[in-house]
Amino acid sequence: MGNRLDAKVCLITGAGSGIGQASARLFAQEGARVVVADIDLDAARETVAGIGDAAVAERVDVTSPWDTADLAERVVKQFGRIDVLFNNAGIAGVGDVLETEPELFDRVMTVNVRGVYLMTRAVVPHMMERRTGSIINMSSCIAEIGLARRVSYAASKGAVFAMTKSMQVDLAPHGIRVNALLPGTILTPFVERYLKESYSDPEEGMAAIRKRQLSNDLGRPEDVAAAALFLASDESRFMMAAGLIIDGGVSGAR
Repeated sequence: MGNRLDAKVCLITGAGSGIGQASARLFAQEGARVVVADIDLDAARETVAGIGDAAVAERVDVTSPWDTADLAERVVKQFGRIDVLFNNAGIAGVGDVLETEPELFDRVMTVNVRGVYLMTRAVVPHMMERRTGSIINMSSCIAEIGLARRVSYAASKGAVFAMTKSMQVDLAPHGIRVNALLPGTILTPFVERYLKESYSDPEEGMAAIRKRQLSNDLGRPEDVAAAALFLASDESRFMMAAGLIIDGGVSGAR
């Protein structure tokens, strides 16, 4: 256990599984008090059960202005402040421009883009009061490269990266840093489901996905959690409006 986040209050959305869960565990190991937020409260509680007293579980629908504002208020009431906001909650959308129905496109944009906007809007006033804070937005390397059959997802993650840069210009005078993570394909529960549902032979699908990376392997949630830890810590104090790429070389090879 370390102290890279000693006593920092860190709010992580979508922390019931995958990258959010791995980040919650790592942040707690580094001394943070972690708010594990997820739309699935049972999943959030499972994450907390694996961490202990350093974490608390909260339910939030990031697409709701009322839910997000209420969560921010509850966290500040309980802990006195929010030092780090990790906007990790999101969903995936698979399909090209013809396959993607308007309803799916709207849903992906609502969760992935509106969710980041609303959660940040709820937390920022509390950070502004203390003139400090680190906001981490979950984008994707797809914001930088083309990938087949990801129209809605690419649109959402490109928007998150652009929004990150704009937010930083506005929030820099208040001592708040805003950066983004741009992961490649990470072996999360979603990817495992995608392989089972999209390929008759999941192993064949895994081999095809591995070929995208120069590393010839998929990343793990812990790989992204380590990058999130860096952005959450004071070690990254001079990083602003940056996109930290953790993609096994996908974008570097394009």
